[in-house]
Amino acid sequence: MQITKDTVVTLQYKVSDATGKLMEQSKDPMVYLHGGYDNTLPKIEAALEGKEAGFQTTVALAPEDAFGVRDESLVRTIPKAEFPPGVKVGGQLQGTLDDGQPHIFWVMKVKGDKVLLDGNHPWAGIPLRFTVKVTGVRAASAEEIEHRHVHGEHGHHH
Repeated sequence: MQITKDTVVTLQYKVSDATGKLMEQSKDPMVYLHGGYDNTLPKIEAALEGKEAGFQTTVALAPEDAFGVRDESLVRTIPKAEFPPGVKVGGQLQGTLDDGQPHIFWVMKVKGDKVLLDGNHPWAGIPLRFTVKVTGVRAASAEEIEHRHVHGEHGHHH
């Protein structure tokens, strides 16, 4: 079966930076609903369109096609007293942007009575290479299409 709109794609992946340094490798398969549902990066979807199980490729992505360019306005220094006890480097916190919109921030550093937060994705500003191998393709169920994501094993559970 070919990968087209409203198919469920199962794949293994590796992410490396432009120099080839491995940044992440899937332990479990990634499963997503193909067809513009924002379940994976658009350039990866484009590279997989029309392919079948067994297809393997490496997609080079500029930062703007992956996790965006860095935005230094998303870096914040907050008094440690404003955090719950046990705040740790690497943690994620829900916060708000200047316009009041909710946003995820990563704890980058805890130093003295200050906590450095970064609202950029950790891979923002980095050119990346995604090596993907398609291990399965199936038709999506009507419910998956309606909900705009995969259900069941490795997918979303309601």
